[in-house]
Amino acid sequence: MPPHPAQPIHTVWISDLKPGQLRPGSILLGWEPSLGDGMDVTAHLGLASTDVLLANWPDLQGDWTPVVHPTLFEVIGLHAALSVATNALRLANHLAAH
Repeated sequence: MPPHPAQPIHTVWISDLKPGQLRPGSILLGWEPSLGDGMDVTAHLGLASTDVLLANWPDLQGDWTPVVHPTLFEVIGLHAALSVATNALRLANHLAAH
């Protein structure tokens, strides 16, 4: 994920992804034409047990990277911090048990 909103978001094209198949920490962007001239954009976040709707941006016009970037950037950072905290808690519990 680029740190600056003006930089492009690098993506990988995936087809036929079923619910619950996102790796934890992965974000799936989907877009389709809106009723207006723009695109309806959605983002799903993969968690350990399921996928959740992260955001929905209706009828985005033109280059929507600057609109979507802040949310994706923050969520990736929060997920990384939660992963570190979870691993630290598991290690602490393991050490306390021995």
